[in-house]
Amino acid sequence: MNNKSSGILLPISSLPSKYGIGSFGKEAYEFVDFLHKAGQKYWQILPIGPVSYGDSPYSPFSVHAGNPYYIDLDIIIEEGLLSKNECRTLDFINDDSYIHYEKQFYNRYDLLRKAYYNSNGKYSSNIEIFKKDNSWVLNYALFMALKYKNNQLPWYKWNTLEVKLDENAIRNAKEKLSEDIDFWVFLQYLFYEQYHKLKKHANVMGIKIIGDMPIYAAEDSADVWANNEIFMMDVNKVPIMVAGVPPDDFSEEGQLWGNPVYNWGYLKDTSYQWWIERIKWSFKLYDVVRIDHFRGFDEFWAVSYGSKNSIKGQWLTAYGNELFDCVKSILGDLNIIAEDLGIITNSVSELKKSAGFPGMKIIQFAFDGNLNNPYLPENYEENCVAYTGTHDNDTLKGWYYNLDNIKREEVIKILDIKETNINYNIIKVLYESKASICIIPLQDFLCIGSEGRINTPSTVGNNWTWRVNKSLLTDELANAIKLMVVESNRL
Repeated sequence: MNNKSSGILLPISSLPSKYGIGSFGKEAYEFVDFLHKAGQKYWQILPIGPVSYGDSPYSPFSVHAGNPYYIDLDIIIEEGLLSKNECRTLDFINDDSYIHYEKQFYNRYDLLRKAYYNSNGKYSSNIEIFKKDNSWVLNYALFMALKYKNNQLPWYKWNTLEVKLDENAIRNAKEKLSEDIDFWVFLQYLFYEQYHKLKKHANVMGIKIIGDMPIYAAEDSADVWANNEIFMMDVNKVPIMVAGVPPDDFSEEGQLWGNPVYNWGYLKDTSYQWWIERIKWSFKLYDVVRIDHFRGFDEFWAVSYGSKNSIKGQWLTAYGNELFDCVKSILGDLNIIAEDLGIITNSVSELKKSAGFPGMKIIQFAFDGNLNNPYLPENYEENCVAYTGTHDNDTLKGWYYNLDNIKREEVIKILDIKETNINYNIIKVLYESKASICIIPLQDFLCIGSEGRINTPSTVGNNWTWRVNKSLLTDELANAIKLMVVESNRL
């Protein structure tokens, strides 16, 4: 990552689509072409797993599976599995700027089930190969089939025999639910067929995809259900401790994420095989992997299961140094970005330095009156990735205009810029910094305010719903971005 370059952050879900949520279809290919015109080298996306309650991509039902919402229906129509008329139910609920997840849930799966029946074994030989190449998919498919059999309740509220993963219970479930299992495998086959074709197009156009890997698995996931030994859980498969972060300036009660934390002793005893396979899988999907909450590989905040908040927790030790040494010895040097935001200790910095991973710099965090603030562009090291903001921040325009007048004047003075065209002036400062890569959320190039925010941490509702209107992705915008890239020597 030594050559200076740049990219754009846009979730797959935020792409334009006539079916109400972004997919791997025509609009995705057009966005790749837009990136190419704009002189970009990276497209950063959010996790692409199947979402649960709250629609957060950071709490998927599987760390391997893909979100069926992203399967493009037009491609399915072209392959003769659905008709245009059948897909009109989703066409009618389209909103150019908002994702209606509930409507997706109640309409899309019915369409995909029709596509499965209409396929009539069309892909059977390819699916057999897919199953052999992806050992995780049968566990995931069984998990989803059982979940639907149990009225979509979390697995820990299912029938006791099914929870135990007893061989006889599983064999019986597979026989009784064989058609449902085949359906969920079918969806994963379609998902990855479409995704890899899109990624190939991006790579041919000189665009690398930065994927996001959440550090934890959701409690209600195929991963925890089938691999509970790698988590801190008791004999009844109830988590002993769950993840979060302690209270800080942003939250008096901290953040209680609720994910089961890892049993690092077991991971060590098994030579970190689970993590190595997970990282290997991530690099089958992405050219660069951003690891969320990198601090958790050094030490992690663990809170007793059932706690109402994250105040009474404790820091426990993880074995990140050993893990990444194993990863390097088996997989070699990898293009990993460490999400090292928040309060970072010296040991976390040493782990990142030892692994050789670039960290992240967010300009919105730079203005606390300290001229040595590491988020100020003049203090960046080369081996870092600079952002105006991430999916968890307000948009650049929203952030700036929510500052008081004194803070705004401080931003203008420290960055030595003018307030006119504020977004592009701040982006230019980032582009001209030492950072090897600059990633700008698309909303910031579009100068969209807080209405374009993707997520507000520790809140539920109205998150993950923003979509870009196709009419905004113009050649004029691409040319304006490319001019900045050329002038800052990032082409």
